[in-house]
This record gives sequence, C-alpha cells and structure tokens, in this order.
Amino acid sequence: MSIRERLSGNEAVAYAMRQINPDVMGAFPITPSTEIPQYFAQYVADGLVDTEYVTVESEHSSMSTCIGAQAAGGRAVTATSSCGLALMFELLYVASSCRLPITLACVNRALSGPININNDHSDSMGARDAGWIQIYAETNQEAYDNFLQAMPIGENPAVRLPVMICQDGFITSHGVENIELLEDDKAKAFVGEYNPEHYLLKHENPLAVGPYDVTHYYMEHKIQQAEAMKAAKPVILQVAAEFEKLTGRKYGFFEAYRMEDAETALVLIGSSAGTARATVDKLRAEGKKVGMVKLRVFRPFPMEELAAALQHCKAVAVLDKAEGFSAAGGPLFAETRSALYDLDSRPKAINYVYGLGGRDFTVDVAEYIFGQLDEIVTTGNTGEVYRHIGQREV
Repeated sequence: MSIRERLSGNEAVAYAMRQINPDVMGAFPITPSTEIPQYFAQYVADGLVDTEYVTVESEHSSMSTCIGAQAAGGRAVTATSSCGLALMFELLYVASSCRLPITLACVNRALSGPININNDHSDSMGARDAGWIQIYAETNQEAYDNFLQAMPIGENPAVRLPVMICQDGFITSHGVENIELLEDDKAKAFVGEYNPEHYLLKHENPLAVGPYDVTHYYMEHKIQQAEAMKAAKPVILQVAAEFEKLTGRKYGFFEAYRMEDAETALVLIGSSAGTARATVDKLRAEGKKVGMVKLRVFRPFPMEELAAALQHCKAVAVLDKAEGFSAAGGPLFAETRSALYDLDSRPKAINYVYGLGGRDFTVDVAEYIFGQLDEIVTTGNTGEVYRHIGQREV
C-alpha cells in the first residue's frame, strides 16, 4: 500500500534520499535546490540515515566530495542549481570519465547574468555533453520516482555513469502536490545495494582513479564512455518496467500524448508539459488533430524512438527552455531535428525558445504555436525556423 502525502518537489527528493540512505552527501546550498540538503540534514540530525553529511565551501567541493566517496566504494549524492552546477563543471567531466555513478538532483534555474533565480533549463543544458545521464520531471511525483530509478540505472555494470535528475525550479521544487510514496522497505529494496567491482579501498586490487591519460589511451576511454551511454538506453527501460510493476506508474524515454493521429505536435521538456497537455485537450475538443511529446530522457537521446513518434506529423514545433546562442536554435531543437533527418518523409520543424528566466508559458501561447503550425501545413512554407516567444516587443 503506497503512502499518500503532500510534498514539494524538494521534499520529495530529500524523502527519496532518506529512503536510499546514501553513504555520503556533499552539500552546499543554492536556490532553488537549497531545501534538498536542508531537509536531508534534518534526517541526518535525527539519526534517520547513516549518511556522512559533508558541508563544504562551494559546489565545486561538494562534487569533489562525491567523487572521492564514490571512488572509495560508497554511494554519493548531492543537489544543486544554476551557477552551482556551472561551478561544478570541471568535476562533472571527472565524475563521468571515471565512471562514477553519482546521483545529482538538479533543480533547474536560469544562469547568470543578469542574475535570475527563476526557472529555465540553461544550467543542465549547459552540461548536456558532460557525459551524465539526464532525466527530467514534469511533476513532484516524477521527481521522486526518477530519483529512485537513478541508481539502478547509473550503477548497472553495463552503464556506470553519473545521473542528473532534473526538475523545474520553484514550479515543482517549491510547489506542493499530492504524491504517492513507496514504503521505506520497498524503496530500499528497489534501489538495492551498491556493490562496485573496483574501488579505491579494495586492498585486493589496488587501482588509481583519475590519473593522467596519455594520448595512446584517452580516445579509447572516451569511446568506452560513449558506448556506456548507448548501453544506458535499454537499462533505463528495464528499470522503468520494474518500477511500473512496483507502483503502476509507467515511464519511458518520453510521453507521447494523443499522438496516434496527430498532424501537428509540440516537443518539450519539464513542467510546461501540463500547459501543453491542456492545450492539446482544448484543441482536440475543437476537432483538431494535435499532440505533444514530453521528453523525459535527454541523455542518452532517444533519437530513433522520437523520430518514430513524430514521423506521421506534418509539422512539429520544438520548444526550448534554454537559449543555445547558436543562431540556429536551442539544444532540444538541434537534437530533435537531427533525429528527424533520416526519415523518408519528415515533418517540417520549427523552434521556439520560451520561458527564459521564469517567463510564463500559457495555454494562449501554446495555442498560438499550434496556429503557426497550421499555417505551415496550409502554405507549405516553414518560414523562420529559429524563433522566440513570450518576450515583450521592443
């Protein structure tokens, strides 16, 4: 019997951490993820976990702490946002290249500057090529569920990669929702124990972690990382299937909402999916064949699967909550458009960068975008591919 509660997204992630009882947490607060180490610190103080809680002077050091702990054979977690993730940047590459399955709760927030503490995806998207698995949540429930699935994915011997579990700052992190929690014993059993094959404190097999990699070996190690990211795809689905058996909640690489006969569709990530879903329902009631794809797993990118979900559409709008500054579109657009390239008959695709720094995304905005897709279908003219929406006109 699941436990019914009302929790914020930050509380839900901290609750999952308590149930997992990791060996080490490296902690430095930054808005809007501050509450995660705050709530977890209370669990430590109350003796509800055995975790070594390390308070450090920066996010760079919190990731360094996690790297040392995981390399020594422990299970390490942390949480951060925005500039905190940016300060970890050097260590993100170290963690992934050393094949250390650390779990990081990223509460998405805009990057400076100018200084802004509200939500967009510029922080995690900036780290998209750092070798971390990235999984995004729409709701508090998904943030909790994703965190419980992170360790069975990252720690799988075929994968051994760190995992970033992302949720939208304030929208989910501080918003309180009804939630279903697993009982402690079931959560602990699902996540399982961490039993690494090799680690620094295993005296039978001494090894170095993070040594200098000369030219003759560096590329081979990078290819091993790339192959591990490929291997993560079936593991993600396997873990999701096991989670569904336990909870009844189904997860995959993405949610395809009312896509069976959709002629136009939106592709997006995170909490904006709720608004898009409501818009799809509204337009469906008016007889329009529209749909939505909410991407959950951004790394590894589900290229073939996403292309299959979109192949019958006539026009698609990809919504990026991060500005890529490529002069050609945002990061989700680049990946999605690339996925469509090999289709024999592919939809016309446009990009909208939206929601930067917490700018609202409303049903009216989503409906306008669907209207633009209708115009593309009618005229056959894509027009400007790279667009912005929601900003004030100058």
